[in-house]
Amino acid sequence: MKTAATVVSCGLILGLCAGGIWTLDHFKTEPEHVKPEVRPRVVRSQVVRTINKRIDVTTHGSVYPLREINLIAQVSGMVRTISPSLRNGGFFEANDVLVQLDDRDYKLEVTRTAAQVAQAKLRVIQEEAEAEIARREWQKLGRGKSTPLTLREPQVLEAKAGLAAAEATLAKAELALERTTIRAPFAGRVRAKSIDAGQFVSLGVVLARIYSIDFAEVRLPLHDSKLKYLDLPLSFRRNGSTEAKVTVTLRARFAQETQEWTGKIVRTEGEIDPRSRMIHAIARISDPYGRNGDRDRPPLSVGMFVEATIHGKTFDNVIEIPRDAVRDASDVFVIDAEHRMHRRAVRLLHRGEKTVIIEKGLEDGERICLSTIGVFIENMSVELEAGGTDGK
Repeated sequence: MKTAATVVSCGLILGLCAGGIWTLDHFKTEPEHVKPEVRPRVVRSQVVRTINKRIDVTTHGSVYPLREINLIAQVSGMVRTISPSLRNGGFFEANDVLVQLDDRDYKLEVTRTAAQVAQAKLRVIQEEAEAEIARREWQKLGRGKSTPLTLREPQVLEAKAGLAAAEATLAKAELALERTTIRAPFAGRVRAKSIDAGQFVSLGVVLARIYSIDFAEVRLPLHDSKLKYLDLPLSFRRNGSTEAKVTVTLRARFAQETQEWTGKIVRTEGEIDPRSRMIHAIARISDPYGRNGDRDRPPLSVGMFVEATIHGKTFDNVIEIPRDAVRDASDVFVIDAEHRMHRRAVRLLHRGEKTVIIEKGLEDGERICLSTIGVFIENMSVELEAGGTDGK
């Protein structure tokens, strides 16, 4: 009895399920077919403008003096006194007395040779008087033509030659005495002192190493690919002048601050290094220690490592764009008036850290793409992002 009831119940349940399935399938609605919308990619863009652009070249170098010499003794003697300025790092002015040698022997030599000059002058006077007497006697008593020896002309010439030799000896003694006082040949600074008071020095001994402080120079290496941006004196100049009018700005960190100095490129070295392809330009800076100007500014000291910005040529009607806008080294994506994008090859004039200078390939007023494009299709449509720049 229970089994029959169970079978009937299962049959009813299955019938109800089948009816429900039929009802759902019979009254279902077909889904609406919608065509997917493909929207153009949104890109950043820029309208480019032609400008006149000066291209500067940055390099580095070390400062060294315009003149550096060994201060050498020209006579021998005991060092009697030394200037307080003659010490490592000391400053001195032109014609300052740096070293005084013992000059007593040289003064005695001047006195002795001065006596010889006096004796020679006396002999000249005596010989000229004797020659005058001989001339008069010959006029009174002589017959025929007189000889130079009769008129004592050789004796007079010998006396005058002796006087000239004595005067030369005196001049040499006075010069040696003058050289016992060793003066600075220019305003400068002491790099290294080699002697001290009480020391005996011989002829040719180096007393100190000194350099001038009126000018400083910096040797700046430049790759030959950078030379087209600069107006450097590379060619032959018939008048012998190699000075250029190129301005250079030097920068260095000193006392936790960045300091600047301005100089000029005065010459270039005569060779290009065949291995590095470098040529060296020489920058000259006047008054590096502020002797005639602002003494509160730190000095441009010898040995300082500086960054140099050489002011280059100005190029007309060029276009400057961000560096990332260049694709595959020399292509850009140009967007036309219908917002379609095209690849175009351009000629680069200069590639900087953040921008590049376009010499040819773009026109004033054209729009370029700045966004990164993973897959580029020629003539693809794009949508411009709001706030695009106009290149001004």
